[in-house]
Amino acid sequence: MATVQTDRREFVKYSTLGILGLALGGGIIFSPYTLRAENRLRPPGAVDEKKFLALCIKCGQCLQVCPYHSIKLTDMVKGHGIGTPYIDANERACYACSAVPCVLACPSGALDHHCEKPEDIHMGIAVLEFPDTCLAITNTPVPAGYTDRMSKFNDSVTNLNKLEVDLLEKFSKYEGKQCTLCADMCPIPNPISAIAMVANEGGGNRPEIYDGCIGCGACQEVCPTKVPSIVVKPRVTYKEYYASKN
Repeated sequence: MATVQTDRREFVKYSTLGILGLALGGGIIFSPYTLRAENRLRPPGAVDEKKFLALCIKCGQCLQVCPYHSIKLTDMVKGHGIGTPYIDANERACYACSAVPCVLACPSGALDHHCEKPEDIHMGIAVLEFPDTCLAITNTPVPAGYTDRMSKFNDSVTNLNKLEVDLLEKFSKYEGKQCTLCADMCPIPNPISAIAMVANEGGGNRPEIYDGCIGCGACQEVCPTKVPSIVVKPRVTYKEYYASKN
């Protein structure tokens, strides 16, 4: 079944490339709306989306220096902005490296070099999207097999490094315990400024987001529910999102 699914994805990808080539050869003009990039979680330091797309030269330097293998390049199957870097927090979030190497590696200014430390990062904002499924709120222990699930990403990486091994070791300590993963795994130097567990009306705890959140997606990646209860809204500030809720 896995082979069939892979073959189907490859067929769709290359069929689409062929159709695109024919369309361009035939002089078909795509509308600006069709070519508009999706709202993706970009690497640290990413400038305004339109400017980012104009500046990014799709060199992949940011991907190559990321020690957590967090950064991917968009292909035809994934949508628009082909070749531009993005982060899928469902698979591997940004872990806010102290030197922000992806920014240092960017030669074009698509990643702003004024972003020099984790506190300078502004990728988005975390939101408790599905509180009804949050294990902390329902007082449900982190399920057995959680570490195995998280290890699948490491298993897919050929050049695994110590930082990733250490991260997996941290995950193994939570199985069967009260879930505080989103708060505990926040990678910024002062995580309490971004997220904390607070008492909930039903007797459990709930994650509360503060304006120090940088939108790295670590909370989304480590959330043990099948569909993450907490997610990151890309390119949205704390003020923009939470002010609208008051």
